[in-house]
Amino acid sequence: MTYCVGLKLRDGLVMISDTRTNAGIDHISCFRKLHLFGEPGERAMAIASSGNLSITQSVISLVTEGMPDPDTGQKRTLNNVPSMFKAAQLIGEAVREVYRTDGPSLEMHQAAFDVALLLGGQIKGRRMRLFMIYSAGNFIEATGDTPYLQIGETKYGKPILDRAVTFETDLYEGLKLGLLSMDSTMRSNLAVGLPLDIMVLRINAYQPELVHRIHAGDSYFEELSKRWSEALRASHQAIAQPPYKGIAGAAYTSPENKSKPAKKRHDDVVKTAAKRVGPKPRRK
Repeated sequence: MTYCVGLKLRDGLVMISDTRTNAGIDHISCFRKLHLFGEPGERAMAIASSGNLSITQSVISLVTEGMPDPDTGQKRTLNNVPSMFKAAQLIGEAVREVYRTDGPSLEMHQAAFDVALLLGGQIKGRRMRLFMIYSAGNFIEATGDTPYLQIGETKYGKPILDRAVTFETDLYEGLKLGLLSMDSTMRSNLAVGLPLDIMVLRINAYQPELVHRIHAGDSYFEELSKRWSEALRASHQAIAQPPYKGIAGAAYTSPENKSKPAKKRHDDVVKTAAKRVGPKPRRK
């Protein structure tokens, strides 16, 4: 399993990926899942990948080597597409091409065609964008209302992003929140783990200002994890205990009612309702 997150904020882009892959409890290894592309000063892009490793590697190879343009026959790569939208389309085509060649044999062996990718970046003269590309080759885009996208094991790291991240969040505050999201996921799922790859791209810079790998024993990440756990404990302890007492509410069934057969309970409810409504009026 994998967890990757991308944040498109007012000041730029943050992307974070773990590196753990596994094919069973006794076969765990590390592969880079955050891939960088571009020409400094002209364009900068990053792809984070999750799913079947052979599929994701094939997709990355196709967009690196190039896909033929059906009109001109020219090779299209991430280094020559004219816009981020065209880059997302190119990756979608690569996903469908891998499915065309490998999908049937995977299905014969009861293996799912499982792939998801995050594409983020900016081309000079164009706006910064962040896309999530699905296994069908279609994609969605991050917006000001939803400034982050996730792939892989998303549920454990989502709550803090929902509560804390907005489009106006500072770039490195966004990096911190992304790392807290990753730490929460690692705490709850052993299939996600260190090292972590991170990238920060400032808007209109056209080259990353931070590319870094966090290894086990990293002092900042360990301190972040420790202080986040302590803050959560202190926070829930500071909230008053629930005031609810006794047994009440619609969900409660009295011992007398509970002992009756289901049909008898249903008939009692119908009779009670009928008494409240009264007899039906006679028809003329």
